[in-house]
Amino acid sequence: MRVIVAGSSGLIGSALVPRLREAGHEVLRLVRRDTRAGDERSWDPPAGRIDPGTFDGVDAVVNLCGAPLASGRWSGARKQVLTDSRIEPTEVLAEAVAEHGIGVLVNSSGAHYYGDTGEREADESLPSGTGFLPELCVSWEAATAPAAKAGARVVLLRNAPVLSGKGGLLGPLKPLFRFGLGGRLGDGTQYFPWISLPDQLAAIRFVLEHDDVRGPVNLSAPEPVTNAEFTRALGRALHRPAPWWVPGIALRVALGESADEMILSGPRAVPRRLLDAGFDFGHPGLDEALTAVL
Repeated sequence: MRVIVAGSSGLIGSALVPRLREAGHEVLRLVRRDTRAGDERSWDPPAGRIDPGTFDGVDAVVNLCGAPLASGRWSGARKQVLTDSRIEPTEVLAEAVAEHGIGVLVNSSGAHYYGDTGEREADESLPSGTGFLPELCVSWEAATAPAAKAGARVVLLRNAPVLSGKGGLLGPLKPLFRFGLGGRLGDGTQYFPWISLPDQLAAIRFVLEHDDVRGPVNLSAPEPVTNAEFTRALGRALHRPAPWWVPGIALRVALGESADEMILSGPRAVPRRLLDAGFDFGHPGLDEALTAVL
């Protein structure tokens, strides 16, 4: 296929582009600057501008755009950045998919669509939760409507935090744990969805290539863990004790609302649709995933 990838400079996108090319796909990258290579096309989402001819002969669009969520306290201005960086690019790409008759739109969303589910498993049939993140995910997914209305196969990637040795979730955690400063957050019973970077990339390729997969798809490992379990596993992987405990109130003082929604609560997400479609996880368990990526 000829595939356009938006958000190709991030952790996932920069690894996805070569993976798709290895699989035989032609990949074009959307960039928000002047082009510097033959595989780049320039665009400006707030202005709704894309280089002419960008979508000629394109079969699929993968949208990975979005400012980092884990960026300290969520002020009103920061929430607006998080929202605009997701909704605007999605609206522009969904309209382009509809206008050019492109067959597939694979669009990022988040596992926090479900909010805090406690012990209840969150597969793709569960409704959205309450709070800023669920509301953001609902709006993000709704922005793909023009593509779906035009008949495109739309896949909504409800992404869990990605485990990679090159950054992402483990970037700020590895130094702490290596210095023996790791520990559980709050009471540690909150569920913590995750997926290894290799499985994330393989799953995106899988949904691109399988015409029967559409709608919301949880990109999370099939063996969800609590924060306390994650803490112990990361300590084992780095051969360091993780005896500490950060009280929930301290996290709320430091991070405000984002602590409650991203750290002290979470969905027990399970990838039901991927499993039902026959996707084979390379790293279904946390210990093997951490060994692989570290």
